[in-house]
Amino acid sequence: MGFVLVTHPFHALSGQRLEVLFVKRRGGDSVFVCSGGVSGQMTVSRSWTDRGEPPQGHRLSAEGLAELVAVTRAIQVR
Repeated sequence: MGFVLVTHPFHALSGQRLEVLFVKRRGGDSVFVCSGGVSGQMTVSRSWTDRGEPPQGHRLSAEGLAELVAVTRAIQVR
């Protein structure tokens, strides 16, 4: 199955390459069962690896969120 690179910035193994043993479905996502960890295996969500979808744009700033609230309130008043 090859290897995956953990890309999630807050994962303990971020930046490390893990050997994939097999893939399984969990909820609406796929997870990789990889070699390593305390029990000899660990699961990593596909979205937390280099095989997941690329991140979506930038997060809103506090100012952007405040503007969004103001626009939402203005629309609700009408």
